[in-house]
Amino acid sequence: MTKLIAGLALTFILLPALGMAQSGKLDLPDFSALSRSATDTVNISLGPWLLHSAAFLCDEQDPDSGAIKQVLTGLQAVEIRSFEFAKDYEYPREQVEAVKRQLAVPGWTPLVQTHSHEGEDVDIYLMVENEQTKGLTLIAREPKQFTIINIVGSIRLQDLHKLQNQLHIPAAALGASDAAPARPKTVAVL
Repeated sequence: MTKLIAGLALTFILLPALGMAQSGKLDLPDFSALSRSATDTVNISLGPWLLHSAAFLCDEQDPDSGAIKQVLTGLQAVEIRSFEFAKDYEYPREQVEAVKRQLAVPGWTPLVQTHSHEGEDVDIYLMVENEQTKGLTLIAREPKQFTIINIVGSIRLQDLHKLQNQLHIPAAALGASDAAPARPKTVAVL
């Protein structure tokens, strides 16, 4: 009887975590305190109501708006956290790694991993269930900057730039940089 109660208790404790993992939504830490020390900050949280409202307002006659409407209707949430600092590693690396550890559960598949000797790392994970995308996560880390993007719902990599343009997301938040030319990196496409 004690084992049964312990098993049921464990099940009820783990159910919320399992449900969260299967939806594609990650539990992002509260990074709001970093805003005081960051030189640049992007904090975007869009839920289903706002995403579907934006899709409703898109003009289907305009090809660009029609394409973004199609992207938006498949989404349930978009969370973006991006911080840039004046000094190296002013951000809590352990909290960023804790987010990455959430992607080690069944369902999430590493899609792209790049690592450079200068400390620039980019990881892109995709959650696919029954041949349908349930989530996409990008984690980009540099010595003076980190970005976490968690998109819940159906999304294709080639649609990210459409979201960037429509939602006015800075290129830096998606890991794009206009600064230095590309340096050699170790890339793993899995």
